[in-house]
Amino acid sequence: MADIPVCQRTIGRQECLPHAPVTPMSLDPSSVDAAVRRGGPVGAVREWVADLGQLAIEWTMAVGDVSIFFWRTISWLFTRLPRRETLLPAFYQIGVLSLPVVALTGTFIGMVLAVQSYAQFRVMHLETRLGAVINMSLVRELGPVLAATMLAGRVGSAMAAELGTMRVTEQIDALTSMGANPIYYLVVPRFLGCLVLIPTLTIMADFMGIVGAFFYSIQILGIDWHHYWSNSQKFVGAYDLFSGVFKSLFFGATIAIISCHRGFNCDPGAEGVGRAATSAFVHSFVIILILDLFLGIALDAVYYSLWPEGVKLL
Repeated sequence: MADIPVCQRTIGRQECLPHAPVTPMSLDPSSVDAAVRRGGPVGAVREWVADLGQLAIEWTMAVGDVSIFFWRTISWLFTRLPRRETLLPAFYQIGVLSLPVVALTGTFIGMVLAVQSYAQFRVMHLETRLGAVINMSLVRELGPVLAATMLAGRVGSAMAAELGTMRVTEQIDALTSMGANPIYYLVVPRFLGCLVLIPTLTIMADFMGIVGAFFYSIQILGIDWHHYWSNSQKFVGAYDLFSGVFKSLFFGATIAIISCHRGFNCDPGAEGVGRAATSAFVHSFVIILILDLFLGIALDAVYYSLWPEGVKLL
């Protein structure tokens, strides 16, 4: 550490005191920036690698924290199921109140698919195959993803905000002090609600999308209803419906765990609650899309291993 003389003015004269220490806090910020710039490209690369390593550490810690949270939730399912008084309100909030928005969205998604697909199929003179394409798209992909997105937006954000408020107001700490396990009392009912009821919401989205597409195709586009349904029954099978419902189970578990975890680890204040609700939806939606990709690849591999020929729409 360098030493420079420090001069102080007294009455009638000026005295310089040698050996005054210079600390990093006493340096001018411009001189600090200049010192950093003197590092050159090597210093910039060093800082970039340090930031990347810090990001990797934070992501690893976050994944480990969520995994431990998920394991604690699952362990309670094999230890003791929640009481009816806590389970039924969660089922009502998650399942019953989500039916209208899922049904309405599914209906218009089916109509949109009919509108967007009709022009291309008309060029190839395959209008009657429109029902097979729309229904297969709904039951395999759009139905599960649509139901999961609506659930994450309506229920996931609400769960994160509710639990975050309980964390900020120390209600979760009060439960712990009274001897009640907060994961068992708060998380397990919501996890079971999402896991059990999202297949029902998925089937509702599929059904309303099929009805909406059928109504628009027959009444507006004028497609023959007999060939529309016969092609749908020929190309859309039970495995397609099973694959969509099977994927929805993973989506529901993801929404519950991510939302409850964000609520339990909410930052203090109203701003922290808002960030928890927003991050719960964003993280759930991103993970849903990632799971949809890998589950779709796995289910397609299983399908073609059972039926190598598959089905051909053209």
